Amino acid sequence: MKNRNRQSGLSFNMRMIGLISLLVIIICLAFGLFLRHFLSQSIEDQVGKRALNLAQSVALIPELRAAFSLDDPASAIQSIVEPIREETGAEFIVVGNREGVRYAHPDPAKIGKQMVGGDNDRALQSGESYVSKKEGSLGLSVRGKVPVYSDGRVVGVVSVGFLNEDIQQIARNEDRAIWLTLAFIALAGLTGAFVISRYIKSLLHDMEPEEISRLYAQKEAILQSTREGIIAVDGEGKITAVNSAADEILAEEPADGKVHAGGRPVREFLPAVGDLAETLRDREMLLGRQVVLVSQVPMAGGESGAVITFRKKSDIQKITEELSRIRQYADVQRAQTHEHSNKLHVILGLLVHGQTDEAIRFIKKEENIRGSRLEFLSRNVADPLIHALLQGKFAQARELGIELAIDPYSRLTHELTEDGQDALLTALGNVIENAFDAVKANRDGERTVSVYFTDIGEDLLFEVEDSGSGIREEDLPRLFDAGFSTKKGDYRGTGLALAREAVQKAGGEILTEEGESGGACFIISIPKNPEGRK
Repeated sequence: MKNRNRQSGLSFNMRMIGLISLLVIIICLAFGLFLRHFLSQSIEDQVGKRALNLAQSVALIPELRAAFSLDDPASAIQSIVEPIREETGAEFIVVGNREGVRYAHPDPAKIGKQMVGGDNDRALQSGESYVSKKEGSLGLSVRGKVPVYSDGRVVGVVSVGFLNEDIQQIARNEDRAIWLTLAFIALAGLTGAFVISRYIKSLLHDMEPEEISRLYAQKEAILQSTREGIIAVDGEGKITAVNSAADEILAEEPADGKVHAGGRPVREFLPAVGDLAETLRDREMLLGRQVVLVSQVPMAGGESGAVITFRKKSDIQKITEELSRIRQYADVQRAQTHEHSNKLHVILGLLVHGQTDEAIRFIKKEENIRGSRLEFLSRNVADPLIHALLQGKFAQARELGIELAIDPYSRLTHELTEDGQDALLTALGNVIENAFDAVKANRDGERTVSVYFTDIGEDLLFEVEDSGSGIREEDLPRLFDAGFSTKKGDYRGTGLALAREAVQKAGGEILTEEGESGGACFIISIPKNPEGRK
């Protein structure tokens, strides 16, 4: 994919080098043109000031001012001005009277003729000193114009000029240094463009922008499709990203709804989140009115922030409940299969030894037991799932060598609600399973589990009593806590916690007390009509 993408056009590296280089070249060109114009203008201004200063100096020469009153002022003024022109390098120094007639000029043939340019009025009429740029007899030039005073009145004008062509030649001589300097700057810029592009490309793991875009879209799709809430925070603990699952979970709380507003502290939603450098695994935290399991993975030791994932504990408990129920069904099926296999082996053994009558009596006995049990459950238990559960527990108890006794006066004819049915299946299955575990330890003693149920009154009532060793008094406060168990082994302590949650969801309660035989007795109470109960 990467090769195909690079063959389809210029790589990101080349595009970046090209764009930065183009930018550097454009900036250098613009700066060069600006410098050239500025330098040309600056040289022209300096030449103009030089011409004006020289003209002012000439106009203040006493001999020149006195020469205006002579019979032949041109011969005296020309001899004064020409050496100054040659010494200063001015293109021309022209002196004229009030009528603009020349008294001095670099070309003696033009003395006595009218001055050219028409820019003497300000000096002759207003007495101003100024710089002008006009076309004269020698060409376009920058001129300094200064009036000549004698006895307090303007008697003439001094015009000192430098040809514009000479000024532009000076500017052109400076252009080479400017463009050479800018060429070195552009070359440095091109080198910098290459270095910068390589550095940025390394930061992007040598990936093209199109690849990054596709990767971002894939990551975003993964993030939004995950049913676990995910929040990314920066080093200051402020939210930078959140997926839709997190929005849905947080929207269930009355706090503020969704957390689309970036930059908000994550502790506004999960106050128990601590140090961002800490790694968390399924830590229980309170989110509004529900418990969530929070995991946290720091980035760069927490300096760059962290990724926080969370899920509702109730969802995990539902899954655990379903798995527990499946396990119960599997145990029941295994017990029934095992019991049936054992009976077949007994019958097979009797037939092999020719004890046909004994085999017939055994089959009839088992059929009577099974028939009476089915008849009792069919007559007294209306719900098919509860019926199947108890039937399976009979088979399981028989395989384990445990006597499971149901009080003959038990009855359950009331139609169960969906929540009531789920609660009874979960609670009754787990409580009977725990009772089996309790009496299995009585190797030489009585191994009995008794069940009684009734729907007389406003509640459905179930009692499960075992002949085990009972529950220690110090364990009673934690008996229904998730993760607490008196039995050895991993993944314990979920059955009774699930049972209590399911019963409470159906509006009922589950209690425990000491049984008549010294073991434990669990009482499950579920209202027939939870909505109408006061």
